[in-house]
Amino acid sequence: MTRIASRWISAVVALGAMIGIAGVAKAQDARANLAATSVIEEIKKRGTLLSGMATFVPWAMRNTKGELIGFEIDVATRLAQDMGVKVEFVPTAWDGIIPALLAGKFDFIIGGMTITPQRMLTVNFTNPYSATGVMLVASKKMAPNLSKLEDFNKADYTLTGRRGGSAIAAVQRLLPKATIRLFDDDFQAILEVVNGRAHAMSGTTPRPTFETLNNPDVLYIPIAEPFVKQADAMAVRKGDPDALAYLNNWITLRQQDGWLKERFDYWFGGRPWLDQVAK
Repeated sequence: MTRIASRWISAVVALGAMIGIAGVAKAQDARANLAATSVIEEIKKRGTLLSGMATFVPWAMRNTKGELIGFEIDVATRLAQDMGVKVEFVPTAWDGIIPALLAGKFDFIIGGMTITPQRMLTVNFTNPYSATGVMLVASKKMAPNLSKLEDFNKADYTLTGRRGGSAIAAVQRLLPKATIRLFDDDFQAILEVVNGRAHAMSGTTPRPTFETLNNPDVLYIPIAEPFVKQADAMAVRKGDPDALAYLNNWITLRQQDGWLKERFDYWFGGRPWLDQVAK
C-alpha cells in the first residue's frame, strides 16, 4: 500500500468516526428534546397533575360533602403524591373525553377507560391496572326470567347504556337486533330500566350488580358472569414515550406492592363506602 493510499484510508476512517460521533450526539439531543417536551416535565413545572375523568360508580363519584371519591380518584391522587405534585380533577362528559385529552384540557385520562382498537388509533394506553367486564341488569317486569344473551337480541327489546362507553358498544356488536338508547351517564340509563321504559341496561362491572342491590324488587342479573372481559388503563397523548414509560413503571410498582389490588378490592369487592356516597 502506498503512502498516499494509507493517508486516504486514514482520512476516510477519521471522517467516518466524526460522522458517527455527530450522529450519536444528534440522537442524544433529539432524546433530550423529546424528554423536555414530555407532559411529565409540564406537570413538574406546574406542580399539579390534571386528571381527566367522568363520574360513574365506583370509579369516581361525589360523597355527601360534594367531594370526589372512588377508585380512579385514589389512583390519580396516589400518582400525583408519588410525583410530588398536587392533583386537580377535570370532570368531562365521557363521549368527549378523548377529544378533550387531545386538546390539552388535562394531562391523562384516569377514569377506568377500557382499551379498544378504535381508541388505540387516537391515544396511547398504559399497561392495564384493573380488569372489569360487561354485564346486563334487567327489569323483572319487562324481561322476566331470561338467562341467555341472545334472549335480548330482539327489535322490541330496548337496552340502555352510557354514550361513548365500551359496555354499550359491546351490546351493539353482540345484539344487533335490539333497540339501543344512549344516555350521558349510567344513572340516566338505569333509571329507564327501573321506571319500566327499557328492558335492560348494559354496564361495566360492578355497576349492574350494585343496581340490583339498590333495587332488588325491580332488577335482576340475567347472566351471572360478564359476557365481555375488559382491560382498563390510563390514556396518554401520542408522541410522549417518557410519559408512557413513567406511568407503566408506576403501575408495575403499585401492582407489586399490592396497593392497586387493595384499592380495587375496596371499591369493587363490596360497598363499605356506600354511606359516604351522596344519595
